[in-house]
Amino acid sequence: MTIYDQHMADDSIMLRTASELAAMVRRGDIAPSELLEHAITRYERHNPAVNAVIVTRIEEARAHAAVLDAEAAAGTFRGPLHGVPMTIKEAYDWADTPSTWGNVDWRDNVPGTDAVTVERLIDAGAVIYGKTNVPFMLGDWQSFNEIYGTTNNPWDLSRVPGGSSGGSAVALATGMAALELGSDIGASIRNPAHYCGVFGHKPTMSLVPFEGHVVPGLLPEVDISVCGPLARSAADLDLALSVLAGPTGLNSTGYKVALPEARQTRLSEFKVAVMLDTPVIENDSVMLDQLQRAVDALAAAGCVIEEASPDIDQHEYFENYLMLLRGATGAMSNDDVFAAAVEGSAAWESGDRSYQALVDHAMTMSHREWFQHHNRREGYRNRWAEFFGDYDLLLCPTAASTAYPHDHTGTRATRRIPINGGTEPVVDQLFWAGWSCNSYLPGTVAPVGLCADGLPAGIQIVAPHLQDRRSIRFAELVERELGGFVPPPGYE
Repeated sequence: MTIYDQHMADDSIMLRTASELAAMVRRGDIAPSELLEHAITRYERHNPAVNAVIVTRIEEARAHAAVLDAEAAAGTFRGPLHGVPMTIKEAYDWADTPSTWGNVDWRDNVPGTDAVTVERLIDAGAVIYGKTNVPFMLGDWQSFNEIYGTTNNPWDLSRVPGGSSGGSAVALATGMAALELGSDIGASIRNPAHYCGVFGHKPTMSLVPFEGHVVPGLLPEVDISVCGPLARSAADLDLALSVLAGPTGLNSTGYKVALPEARQTRLSEFKVAVMLDTPVIENDSVMLDQLQRAVDALAAAGCVIEEASPDIDQHEYFENYLMLLRGATGAMSNDDVFAAAVEGSAAWESGDRSYQALVDHAMTMSHREWFQHHNRREGYRNRWAEFFGDYDLLLCPTAASTAYPHDHTGTRATRRIPINGGTEPVVDQLFWAGWSCNSYLPGTVAPVGLCADGLPAGIQIVAPHLQDRRSIRFAELVERELGGFVPPPGYE
């Protein structure tokens, strides 16, 4: 049997890393068209159950892959992703394809150009064949909307895949794509990576350009929001970041990116702080037990680990993040939603400290008040910098639990999830989302095995400002020590 026959008989090749697939193309072991057909085969077999890939342009992808075939045969390669099949989050502009953000009012939002990040991936040789599902306005850790329906977690179809890059993580976990492009303002890369057992990287703020990932008519970069990759290995995160990072537009005139390389090559060269719990929210013990086992294994492998956290009032920090987060997302709301928030903000002024009252107030606060919150954040950023003078990284949870059951009732503000035999507000998980990203810090999520409930857990690795490659390097060492990605049962 030839190498070609072996590949065509077994589409589990799509569970290999993007880096491995790109290397196979360069060696001539497989053609881009063959890889694409494997991805399509897995899409046709697995997508009906999980509903992750919700828009496809397969014939265009086949035509593009054929061009890449010819180039590879001639020894010409466009970049490090030449021939790698992938999908992208639905909210990214992909010319002549709807970018709805799961909002029925935007069904006809069909951009004529690619997002800068999409363009960079294509220029690097990627073959994009589809888009992956998101929640309405990217505002949930479930991924469902009225246009494309509900995406299921492949580890348990009754559970959520995370969000808002939920379809992205599922496409990776099931081998329908080798790489994914996501985004994150409230753990939207990190949360799905944790729930689905894949890798994700939330870059330092502004490192990856946002153009082409904005609501219709909006031009400025949105505070806290970042664009970044999801993958099945840490090396793939680094590869993707090398393609995606860098200035664009007016900044490209004089700016360039020169990210520091991680100087550490072994776990023993890292001094790492660990913070696995917080008094602000309740975290599920099943998940925490698995994270502790992972930390213990890393310590046994030589990593220098101490229990520590920045000198920051965690309750105040959480409120600061929520104010800035909902100020940012509220700026994208329509007139009806804003009008309702103006009315609802009276509750906050009257002393109501519920989550919904905070959201309404944050959406409608004055710029003067916003700047006060922002100024407080700048102080927090200085404290984080001092903290990282003593530690290389911080390890912490990504969410309050493993993936929870689907629940489309009520609103996000009213929903609750099972925690330690009881229930807690789902929005509490925003604590771990904002613990790093409110201060614009990079964070990588690496899978660290299955919990006692049979679901995957990912640990969040927080790095200093612009030390993205440090957290990714540590994720790579974690992967070597603990095993990294494993496919869900039935998707091997």
